[in-house]
Amino acid sequence: MIPAVRRLLDKRRSADPHGSRVAVRPSVVRFFLLLLLLAGFGVTLLLVPHPDPTALPRFGDQLGGLAPVAGILGGALLLVALVPRTFITLAAGAVFGALEGAAYALGAALLAAAIGFVVGRLLGRDFVAERVRGRLARLDRWFTRQSVLGVITVRLLPISGFGLVSYGYGTTGARILPFLVGSVIASAPTAFGYAAVGAAATSPGEVNWLAATPAALGFIASAVLLTRWWRAERRHRHPDPT
Repeated sequence: MIPAVRRLLDKRRSADPHGSRVAVRPSVVRFFLLLLLLAGFGVTLLLVPHPDPTALPRFGDQLGGLAPVAGILGGALLLVALVPRTFITLAAGAVFGALEGAAYALGAALLAAAIGFVVGRLLGRDFVAERVRGRLARLDRWFTRQSVLGVITVRLLPISGFGLVSYGYGTTGARILPFLVGSVIASAPTAFGYAAVGAAATSPGEVNWLAATPAALGFIASAVLLTRWWRAERRHRHPDPT
């Protein structure tokens, strides 16, 4: 028994140029860092107290002309840190009003989607590409060939938060430009709707609810896109024999 164990150890040492050390692929280390980053964001969300929504307009007044830049950059960083997009959009509406708040919330969503995608691509893509097999490999190929419509469809599905989807997309073979365009289009309906709600919560007498009209149009467009995607998938899976 002992000689067999010794032979096994000798084989490992001869295969490993560093002696008894076990070689770890860089892709594994990067993927572990990605998981550690996401776990850190999750723990932070649980421990950090939530801000008072009524204090947001005063905070915007204190920033003055820098408020729009701070709103976009701060909103993007919060989205990257896995803060729900609903809160970001409500806060933007409370600080800037319905229309401006929706515009700044969409800017934050675009920037956050780019950051999350790039981080996921740098830290997680190699690990996923080396290990996906079977159904996961087919799923990865599906993400790779998807256009803007596919991104919109995934964004509209209630599967995960905005930030996690961005990181997850980066680990696939998806292209960044369709991902960014689809992320903004999918975010538009709720951006206008929640921004109007946030503005109404702080200044109910000053809100023009026609500002929420794009939200209704966006929901209709989203339903049309989802229907078209569903029909395209059915034709792909069940082609017409004629």
